[in-house]
Amino acid sequence: MLDKIKRRIFQIIELDNPGDIYSKTFKICIITLIFLSILVVIISTVEEIYQPYQIWLDNFELISVIIFTIEYILRVWSSNVAPRYKHPVWGRIRFMVKPLAIIDLIAILPFYLPLFWPNLIFTRSFRLFRIFRLFKISRYSSTVKLFGKVIKSKQEEIVITLFIALVLLVTSASLIYFAEHEAQPDNFPHIPAAMWWGIITLTTVGYGDVYPITPLGRFLGAIVALIGVGIFALPAGIVASGFTEEIEKKRASNQNKKSIICPHCGQKIDEK
Repeated sequence: MLDKIKRRIFQIIELDNPGDIYSKTFKICIITLIFLSILVVIISTVEEIYQPYQIWLDNFELISVIIFTIEYILRVWSSNVAPRYKHPVWGRIRFMVKPLAIIDLIAILPFYLPLFWPNLIFTRSFRLFRIFRLFKISRYSSTVKLFGKVIKSKQEEIVITLFIALVLLVTSASLIYFAEHEAQPDNFPHIPAAMWWGIITLTTVGYGDVYPITPLGRFLGAIVALIGVGIFALPAGIVASGFTEEIEKKRASNQNKKSIICPHCGQKIDEK
């Protein structure tokens, strides 16, 4: 009986079963609670709103944490229904170190840490991590899952692009240091400080707080700014092409397959 209940809980909270009304209702409720809890975190930083409604906001935070805690416990408890987490101890530990499970844990930890260490400044600051509840949406959003697939499929190209950007950053910071150090020792005291200029120039943000004044420095700045336009446009193009490829794969898969729901286990079964 207990195994049957555990399996049913696992089907509701973990599996993607569009035909299961309980699973669909659970996801809608959790997504709504996530957005409301994030809204509470945001408006709680506004003293004019927080002070008159402190009791209501704190009570809502308490209720949401209790619900998220129960959800996390049920996920860990029912996780060994899946074959890869079959072991009652090590299987659950493997489940708990999954990225999504870690996000679930971070979503509730900021509430409990001050209860054990109320006098530590770190624990009070750690409450700001409640905003990480927003990442729980990735468990239910197909768009976020698609983005994850794109990043995974294009990880080599993205790493190469970031490496090129890093090399260009170090090179530009070193050159501008030698060109501007004597003229502006306060703004360019060393190469690490010059990297700030390199970042805002390569990304074409240009805050204007640090800028070259020598002819050579301005020439280098112009070259770096022009190169930065192309370098930092590459990741956007790579990700865009990845989205196109994944969407085409999904369309082709939907045309060749149809999904039915098993009446016994509730899982999707693909048939060609």
